[in-house]
Amino acid sequence: MLKLKNLEKKQYDEFVKNHPTKSHFLQSLSWGELAKVKKHLTPYYLGLINEEEKIVAATLLLQKHLPLNYCYFYAPRGFVIDYKKKEMVKIMTKKIVDFAKSKKAIFVKIDPDLIIKKENYLEEEQPPQYDKDKLLNFFQSLGFKHLGFTKNFETMQPRYTFRIDLTKPLEEIENHFSKTTKQRITKSKKLETEVTIGTKKDLKEFYHLMMLTENRKDFVSYNEDYYETLYEIFNGEENTKATLFLGKIKFSKTIKSLEKNLKNINNQISILPIDNLSKSAKNKLNELTKQKQTIAQEIEKYKKYKQEYGNDLTLSAHMIIEYGNKAWVLYAGNHNVLSETYVNYHTYYEHIKYCKEKGIEIYDQFGTIGDLRKENKRIGLHEFKKKFGGDYIEFLGELDYVINKPMYFIFTKLIPIYRNLIKKKSKKEIKNEINHIKQKRI
Repeated sequence: MLKLKNLEKKQYDEFVKNHPTKSHFLQSLSWGELAKVKKHLTPYYLGLINEEEKIVAATLLLQKHLPLNYCYFYAPRGFVIDYKKKEMVKIMTKKIVDFAKSKKAIFVKIDPDLIIKKENYLEEEQPPQYDKDKLLNFFQSLGFKHLGFTKNFETMQPRYTFRIDLTKPLEEIENHFSKTTKQRITKSKKLETEVTIGTKKDLKEFYHLMMLTENRKDFVSYNEDYYETLYEIFNGEENTKATLFLGKIKFSKTIKSLEKNLKNINNQISILPIDNLSKSAKNKLNELTKQKQTIAQEIEKYKKYKQEYGNDLTLSAHMIIEYGNKAWVLYAGNHNVLSETYVNYHTYYEHIKYCKEKGIEIYDQFGTIGDLRKENKRIGLHEFKKKFGGDYIEFLGELDYVINKPMYFIFTKLIPIYRNLIKKKSKKEIKNEINHIKQKRI
């Protein structure tokens, strides 16, 4: 007989980390502790135990406290279970729902790591892990309500992502990069840009770049303290690791490299017989002259940037999370200047190599879109990630097990409407206040 049990933290984390198919950092002990400290959620580390006292399934269950002593539970990318063992999933669901009922929960939300569609880098459809319709019918038979096949970032976790299989040879992985990606990585390297692994003291620089990116892309995420706490927790626990990659330009080094190229071009021009040029030699001279002008302009540009920023400038900062046999590109911030150096591409390339060398098997770019219309404001993010040749993955999506229907309706329908009305009212009041101030000045 299977029973649900609160597990010791290390016992729980060892099971999740080593699960052959459903290990995920969002189910890790570190994520649970971060949610407790920074999101004020109560984490429960639950395990399904068999008669031999062996763990056969587990889940991190995050409790969100609501007014009137109500709450709801969320298992991010949970449960950690073999979903092909349907009877076990059925028992796990019942045990979790019973647990939630004892805490006066309105509903339980899950969004399991179940792939229903997969395309390779050539956009050829691959066999998915699960049949979408059969999977959906199964969860509905358990009492879950599917929240739809969303196309953007409407859900708690992205419903789409790109994943690179790092068990393949590095040469094959690189061959799946787009042509422009290869060219941009090469250009960045020629400019002598550097990618280094940062430490805790570099989090301020990382946060600065995150803020620049958020202002540019018009979204808001977290304050500096959140990133510091995440970094400390994920590097303080035994099974997780957060690594900071910094993509930098050192202007003196870049200028020196460009001056060397300029010298080579001048040497090539000097050996041309200027007084007696053939047609091909004239064409070559014209081409070399153009290159000379371009490089000279580049040198002046980087000299000006050096005067403004000093010798070093961090242009990209990425945070990678490692857990089990997988790694995720969780956060990435980029500077507003010098995008033409393609340091962002170089940084991605270096942490792909890093993960490969560490024996990581799956590299997840953590989030993209399903709405691929050109007018979608997130299409640029999608196209950038796509260029690294990963498999395009679609997950099943969010599922709610509704326990208290009246309160669920209030919580999911009426309260969002009320919040939007308050938000619109606040915006209108602010606008009226600004207009009133303007009129006073006039």
